[in-house]
Amino acid sequence: MRMKAAAAVAVAGVGALLLSACGVGGGGGDATASGNFADCPENINTCNEVPADQLQDGGTITFAIEKNIANWNVNSAEGNVFETGMATKAFLPYAFNSTPELKSELNTDLMISAEQTDPTTVVYKVKPEATWDDGTPIGVADFVYAWKTQDPRECPDCASAGNGGYDQIADVVGSDGGKTITLTLEKPYTDWQSFFGSNAPLYPAHIAAQQGDINTPAGLASSFEWLGANAPTYSGGPFTIQNWENNQALTLVPNERWYGETQPRVDTLILRVITDATQEPIALQNDEVQVLYPQPQVDIVNQIQQIPGVSQVQQLGLTWEHFDFNLRNPVLQDTALRQAMFTAVNRQDIIDKTVGQFNPEVAPLNSLMFLPQQEEYTDNLAGTDIGSGNVERAREILTEAGYTGVGEDLVAPDGTAVPDMRIRYTVGNAIRQSQSELFAQYMQQLGIGITVDPTDDLGTTLSAGEYDIMVFAWVQSPFPYGGAQQLWLSESGSNFGQYKNPKTDELINAAATSTDKAAAGQQLNEADKIILGDAYVLPIYQKPTLLATRDNIANVRGNATLDGPMYNVAEWALRGEG
Repeated sequence: MRMKAAAAVAVAGVGALLLSACGVGGGGGDATASGNFADCPENINTCNEVPADQLQDGGTITFAIEKNIANWNVNSAEGNVFETGMATKAFLPYAFNSTPELKSELNTDLMISAEQTDPTTVVYKVKPEATWDDGTPIGVADFVYAWKTQDPRECPDCASAGNGGYDQIADVVGSDGGKTITLTLEKPYTDWQSFFGSNAPLYPAHIAAQQGDINTPAGLASSFEWLGANAPTYSGGPFTIQNWENNQALTLVPNERWYGETQPRVDTLILRVITDATQEPIALQNDEVQVLYPQPQVDIVNQIQQIPGVSQVQQLGLTWEHFDFNLRNPVLQDTALRQAMFTAVNRQDIIDKTVGQFNPEVAPLNSLMFLPQQEEYTDNLAGTDIGSGNVERAREILTEAGYTGVGEDLVAPDGTAVPDMRIRYTVGNAIRQSQSELFAQYMQQLGIGITVDPTDDLGTTLSAGEYDIMVFAWVQSPFPYGGAQQLWLSESGSNFGQYKNPKTDELINAAATSTDKAAAGQQLNEADKIILGDAYVLPIYQKPTLLATRDNIANVRGNATLDGPMYNVAEWALRGEG
């Protein structure tokens, strides 16, 4: 899954079902819950919370993550992967985070306040005691660095995940010894709370400055790249990295200079890389890991339900699955071909054969901009055949566009054979493999050959354009307007398939700078209809998340946003005995 302001990461970034199932409402959507999570239906933000006097001091918690950390810079296009974003919650500071009820909340460990004093001014006040673990104060220099490396005007060679409004910042200045930061915008920005949030954390400017002159574009780019290539030896969060074994495990220990209110209770937190999802329930059963946050699959769900002493919870939140075309492929630059291909895709059939087998609440998603829990959500595929599985209509579209060999061996209007294409998915994900195989079957009915090919590095595969069709998920924050800029603007680094449309750029930018939320929602929905009509990305469904823990684990809970369950990692602990 890919993650970020709109984000999966795979989360590149970002993220179902249980024994004693019961519906969960609130901001987190529908869910099922059992064991320690049984109170989640009524208390989505506090379920599995245990009083401090009932917790152990010390011990180790091991959390399984499904992807290796190939790039440590979450703010870069390549590093903008959900698992990396979760890991950095342990050691990077940020101004706002996302709660399980899908709301934005001030990070009071770091911040005293953050206020929009007028439509183009935001004032941040950082706690005086907030420092990096080498004693350097966290302050204005870090905010300036975060701004400049995500603003293409300041650093054109920083391959950021998306400028997310940073290109509308006119200046960032400090006062009160650098602890008060005043941000001045060139024009209003609807999602101003996404600036410096958990989707775009702060990195230490003083460390970055050792890798290049951060007052120059070249130095910014050099340091930005270095941050991605090197495992952090710094921390501004509750934990610090003790050891990193590539493709194996990230070992974290409490940060002795942590300034937050809640001090970590565990001695060690391990994030173990398990890329083969089928091995996750086995590791949980053997107590090799105590926390799982897998992409739910039928077999995994069934296996976890059989493990004694395990609780689990499922949510529908800000994660959505989709098929993406790569328009760098000349063949796919033809809108009619793309429309026909997406018309042949039967999303309900996909759901019935995958996630619908364990979650009857999952339904086709009909927007690229909003999710059903958001009031602006509109069915923008109504009245179209896209995603319907109407093969006859798909064949008509091709014939009307001048294609021949429809249903056999497709030939383009210019007489050249339409070559076989490659659909890719993240290795070890059985549901995505099934979705890819179903996509290939649908295309066979049109005379298009599709090869199914896994990847073990979603971020690089997307950034390098090494695909024709990709299936993955975006894990979003509660900021749809900045998210739309990240995903759909023509020049955004997260617009991997390189869709370019001046009209949608205009609508998306207008929505992001509006002071009228209702008008902004209408503008994004208008852009949504255009992009869906152009058949660039096909939303499939709102993706359920699944959290499972052993029953001796406290204060871990589901959070179906880009923050994931690590949003409150300082509170994680072992329950007391007896």
